Amino acid sequence: MSEQPSGWAAGYAAFAGVMLVIVGFFQACAGLVAVLEDEFFVVGAGWTFKFDVTTWGWIHLILGIVILVSGFGIFTGNAAARTVGVIVAGLSAVANFLWLPWYPIWATIVIALDVAIIWALTAHGRDIKRISDGA
Repeated sequence: MSEQPSGWAAGYAAFAGVMLVIVGFFQACAGLVAVLEDEFFVVGAGWTFKFDVTTWGWIHLILGIVILVSGFGIFTGNAAARTVGVIVAGLSAVANFLWLPWYPIWATIVIALDVAIIWALTAHGRDIKRISDGA
């Protein structure tokens, strides 16, 4: 006898997948801007982590693409996609923490979304599989 997932649990699991797609798109866009127009982002006061803006652009672009693909994988109910989703959301949070000097408000928002994604995938990720199986 399979247990029917609650509407809230299924909603949180779907939220995680949708947010991974959105955060991945945003990361890729920020990365593309940094690669194509590196003078768009201006760093404020001195900061410990000093990478070239173009380097950060490539980091965000690649990470964004992986996050985007992972988000689509969540809707298949694949356990590997959930695991990758948690890992890349964690990497995204770290990358955005290090990105704070260039875009502090945006980075803080993305970190908060990453934390919500990690919570939803770890607490309710299995429910997306039940829904995709028609349980």
